[in-house]
Amino acid sequence: MGDFVDECQIHVKGGDGGAGCVAFRREAHTPKGGPDGGDGGSGGDVWLIADRNVSSLLGFRDFPFRRADDGTHGGGKKKHGRGGQDLMASVPEGTVIRDRSGEVIADLVNAGDRWLAAEGGRGGRGNAKFLSNRRRAPAFAEQGEVGQELWFGIELRLVADVALVGFPNAGKSTFISRISAAKPKIADYPFTTLVPNLGVVRRGEREMIVADIPGLIDGAAQGRGLGHQFLRHVERARVLLILVDLAAIDERSPADQEQALLAELGAYRPELLERPRMTIGTKLDYGQLAWDGLSMSSVTGAGVDVVVEQLLELVSDARESEQLPDSGFVVHRPEPEGVQIDRHDNGAFEVLGREARRAVQLSDLNDPDALAYAQHRLAELGVNRALARAGAKDGHTVIIGDFEFEYESDQ
Repeated sequence: MGDFVDECQIHVKGGDGGAGCVAFRREAHTPKGGPDGGDGGSGGDVWLIADRNVSSLLGFRDFPFRRADDGTHGGGKKKHGRGGQDLMASVPEGTVIRDRSGEVIADLVNAGDRWLAAEGGRGGRGNAKFLSNRRRAPAFAEQGEVGQELWFGIELRLVADVALVGFPNAGKSTFISRISAAKPKIADYPFTTLVPNLGVVRRGEREMIVADIPGLIDGAAQGRGLGHQFLRHVERARVLLILVDLAAIDERSPADQEQALLAELGAYRPELLERPRMTIGTKLDYGQLAWDGLSMSSVTGAGVDVVVEQLLELVSDARESEQLPDSGFVVHRPEPEGVQIDRHDNGAFEVLGREARRAVQLSDLNDPDALAYAQHRLAELGVNRALARAGAKDGHTVIIGDFEFEYESDQ
């Protein structure tokens, strides 16, 4: 688990669309054949998919870039370009995606949950698509759109049935190693566990996932000792197992330990105090501190089976009552429809909107037919009216996509 990573950045890039083709039929007995340029293929999308076989974000820390395939260009004889292949990037269950401002925009809780991270660009139309009664031989086509390119922050919040909560050196790692095949680092000094560990516990046909959370300290809810990074792994647990040390070096009473741990949980997320929970005294084999509750020794095994049985019952009840939401949510990022005008500090007007950008993405705006088509399409979209309402005057600079124009009013 030394390579466990639960927070990193990811860069996603949708594939670029292929360009449409400008071509004309040139066959025997057809000396003046019509346009037959095919469309370009659309670029592939980038999807993030929750996969239970992925346990960490390590792959994204070492290589944060994910790019889908580009579409290919169209060809003559109305041959359409091939669409780019989508890229499916697997992330662990419980992955949260945030935008650059830190706002949560997707939450992939269960295996199979998927989210569109970057959309591929649409392929450009070939000149065959621009044939009309007024344009008998269009000598222009559309360029392909550029795929979306974005940075996101992603973090992992473990999805477990039981979260072990306790102060450092309370015996959490020893307990999980006793009841499962997990092999966390164990030593007789605090902060042995620096990353979460997951263990699968099976008793007959019953099964539960237990998470060993690094030890908390006073003030963890305010971020002390990486408290926020550790506490977020408790958020999705159905059941909380509070471990109090019966052999605490500072002789802090078990009741005081329990009260302090619950206070940290409540300060971080008040709803955590409503989760089903158990409080167990650890190190029964040599603990000296008074404790009236259930106790166990993970070293000798005394009381461990009783604790596991009670945990299995709590987990079963929590699953039946759906204590933990079992579906993620997605906040979509749709681009506003229609046309919007943005005024730059230098006085230029920028036209925003996918259709407006596409209207000028032609192969040759020096071609009179291409320019006439672009002007007609922009007028249909209401760009002229929007610019006039925004205060554009003759001679002002207008930006649409990668192009700059000089504004001329309809009059």
